[in-house]
Amino acid sequence: MAERLLVVEDSKPIATVIKQIAKSLQYEVTIARSLAEVEEILQGDSDFFAATIDYSLPDALDGEAIPCVLSHGIPGVVLTGKMDDSTRQKILSQAVIDYIPKENSQAFLYLKRILQWQKTNHQNSILVVDDSSSARNHVVELLKRRKFTVFIAKNGIEALERLAVHPEIKMVITDLEMPKMDGIELTNEIRKKHSREQLSIIGISGADNGIHSARFIKNGADDFLRKPFCPEEFYCRITQNIESLNNIAQLQIAANTDYLTELLNRRAFFNEAQGRINGYSKRNISYGLAMIDIDHFKKVNDHYGHEAGDQVLRVLALYMRKHFGSGLIARLGGEEFAVLIPGLDEDQIYGKFEDFRRDIAVSMIPTGDQEISIAVSIGAVINSKELLPKQINEADNALYHAKDNGRNQLCVSGMEDED
Repeated sequence: MAERLLVVEDSKPIATVIKQIAKSLQYEVTIARSLAEVEEILQGDSDFFAATIDYSLPDALDGEAIPCVLSHGIPGVVLTGKMDDSTRQKILSQAVIDYIPKENSQAFLYLKRILQWQKTNHQNSILVVDDSSSARNHVVELLKRRKFTVFIAKNGIEALERLAVHPEIKMVITDLEMPKMDGIELTNEIRKKHSREQLSIIGISGADNGIHSARFIKNGADDFLRKPFCPEEFYCRITQNIESLNNIAQLQIAANTDYLTELLNRRAFFNEAQGRINGYSKRNISYGLAMIDIDHFKKVNDHYGHEAGDQVLRVLALYMRKHFGSGLIARLGGEEFAVLIPGLDEDQIYGKFEDFRRDIAVSMIPTGDQEISIAVSIGAVINSKELLPKQINEADNALYHAKDNGRNQLCVSGMEDED
């Protein structure tokens, strides 16, 4: 179900722009053009995910619509044509998400970013560390206003315990002055296990000594805030660091993922597979490694075109996820794929590979107005004691044997001559 956005705006052109922005983000939009309309709407229905609020309305010239919306528990972004400091202070003294001056088109681009963040910030977990309950609660309130998932700790020791239990935490906001373990020590301990690419740290201090910001940074923090800080600066620092982490994560995904099938690529498979094999061996878990190749794939491209060939690769990846969902699956290049799966015994592993081959052999893959029938050949090794490169070579040899024997079949290394 789409999140609902209340747009409080008396200018029809601006309301139209905001509506278009919101709809592009899959919001369901309700527009109110006066304070009277806002009160009427909220009297019967206040179930809105967020609101944009024009500071000056025909019947509410001095921001009266802001407390009206906020009193219903609706997070609000204020848009204002006024730029004076008293107006800014009046807006920021209320529990708004943010305020945006109506200066130019950049205002609407920033609004789009805020509305997008409100929908996605719950995916970002932040740990707040402060021994002062009032200071801690203030930061927590600011973060929850932006829909972040928040954890708390009263000191550095508790913070390390929270991080151990919640590896999904992306950011730590820590005060400097705390008992048991202060913010500098905590930052240093966190960096022993979590790199800057994995987790961001923001230090906070109310001390007058200006050297604390440098101490935090030198011990591994990414940013620093001095108390008391204004919500504007706080949100800018938080957002900038979270976006940086998410951008790094997206780059890492892109570097490890095949663009067409969204499976792991060759490099990522080789990086991950040996570790899994070591784990299976230590726990005495049977496992199988298979090389899979589409038979006569060149003929598919030549006869149906490369777009159809791409569709075949994408659909094959879906079948692989269906059959080997608990395993490691990769496209190594072209029409060649690799799978590493655990199982209860050798027969079960063999059966999984064979079930996949049979499923592909009877499938019809839709490509535009045509359907294509394909088959795959599979070469596999089961419970090999060799290192990964040797196992890959053994599986490749079994794959060649399957091809030489007529294709559309499974051959297991060591069993090729048992037919």
